[in-house]
Amino acid sequence: MSILTTVAISIVILLHVLFLILEMFLWDTPFGRKTLGLKEGYARQSAPLAANQGLYNGFLAAGLLWGLISTGGFDALVFFLSCIIIAGIYGAITAQRSILFLQALPAAIAITLLFLNN
Repeated sequence: MSILTTVAISIVILLHVLFLILEMFLWDTPFGRKTLGLKEGYARQSAPLAANQGLYNGFLAAGLLWGLISTGGFDALVFFLSCIIIAGIYGAITAQRSILFLQALPAAIAITLLFLNN
């Protein structure tokens, strides 16, 4: 795997760790509400759902890390990057268009590089 591919996948991992932190721990804080544009009442009510979503983002990051460090991790990388792309597209359609650029696009770039350099 090329260095560029590894860097692209590492960026996707980092993004999903940041999503985990934001959704699990910062959702109902002033920083989290400002970053996400949430009203205080909504943030408080939706915090358990956001924490669950953050946990899933952590699983995606862990799966990508596993794919990077394991022998023959190509299939795992394809699977987890595909999951992220699908989730990003769905999130862009149902929640907020920016998810397409923050989540799906980096994963799409990483999976393209993965296939080109395999």
